[in-house]
Amino acid sequence: MTGDDGRTAAHDMFDADVASKGLGIELVSAGGGAAVARMRVTAAMLNGHAIGHGGFVFLLADTAFALACNSHGPATVAAGGEISFLRPVREGDVLQAYATERVRHGRSGIYDVTVRRGDEVVAEFRGRSRVVARPAQGGAPY
Repeated sequence: MTGDDGRTAAHDMFDADVASKGLGIELVSAGGGAAVARMRVTAAMLNGHAIGHGGFVFLLADTAFALACNSHGPATVAAGGEISFLRPVREGDVLQAYATERVRHGRSGIYDVTVRRGDEVVAEFRGRSRVVARPAQGGAPY
């Protein structure tokens, strides 16, 4: 559900997301089952091969996934996710993760996230979501 100012439940969730903000992840957009998140790869994110550690790329994709599946309103969490790393990332790279809802049925959903460096795809992520609170009437857990 989107408010008059364009804010969704995903914006409220991100406002409280200490982990993503601590890594410099920015919410670019979120609404209608889609989201975009951005992150710059820092020296602290490099592994022993001097390339970006895959865990940080996963975290960016997972954040975009969380924003997309929470843009509808009911509290939703990850039930699982997997990633394919296609190209290495390096210090200074600015990555954008584009999340898209594929299907939502009942309390479950499937979302795809493409992580790009400019026009180049560096990773593909698929996440499975689960709604954990009732929509609208008080948010009581199922």
